[in-house]
Amino acid sequence: MNNPTSTPSGVPDRDSRLPRAFFDRPVLEVAPDLLGRILVRNTPLGPVGLRLTEVEAYAGEQDPGSHAYRGRTDRNAVMFGPPGHAYVYFTYGMWHCLNLVCGPPGRAGGVLLRAGEVVRGAELCRPRRPTARKDTDLAKGPARLATALDVDGTLNGTDVCGGDPDAALSIRHGVPVPAREVRNGPRTGVGGDGADHPWRFWIASDPTVSPYRPHRPRTRKDRLDVAAPGS
Repeated sequence: MNNPTSTPSGVPDRDSRLPRAFFDRPVLEVAPDLLGRILVRNTPLGPVGLRLTEVEAYAGEQDPGSHAYRGRTDRNAVMFGPPGHAYVYFTYGMWHCLNLVCGPPGRAGGVLLRAGEVVRGAELCRPRRPTARKDTDLAKGPARLATALDVDGTLNGTDVCGGDPDAALSIRHGVPVPAREVRNGPRTGVGGDGADHPWRFWIASDPTVSPYRPHRPRTRKDRLDVAAPGS
């Protein structure tokens, strides 16, 4: 585990990586604490930095909305592995979504990264999201986020806490969001017994947060901004 550097005041440097211990906690603790953190995606064309503004928590085998609700499969195996890894899944036969694994090994849990503000490398994201009318729309929704950052299934299982400075994905300390600025409510697009869990967290009044939509049956005609159920 890499140790974050600290400023003279003892506060971790905002550019240092979050340690694995950050993710080795209950998912409902990790999810709101991810707001304001910086996701860094390194590509051959250069890095992209994304300030996280909206996330959703999924509590594994205790959560009817989770991919892991019915146990371990080849598809969701990463969710049962060590914390601090990326779980990338394919949805609607068209789009990828990015999650971060939480909790101890053997107990599935993950946070879906729903939206964020591109704070670095917007020029790399715009060609991937040609329909975005403004930069606040580049990563406004989980499929848009993955598309803007060029995230696909090859990144499933990536360690976001490792020490490689050129790692494809990493999470930096950034500036945590004060609790008074955090809102929560039902998760987007989740139906059934998990529909009412207030496990979606977002930064109040942030223009990059995606609109809430209740559950509806999926169709292949769903567009990129349709809310994709989470990990």
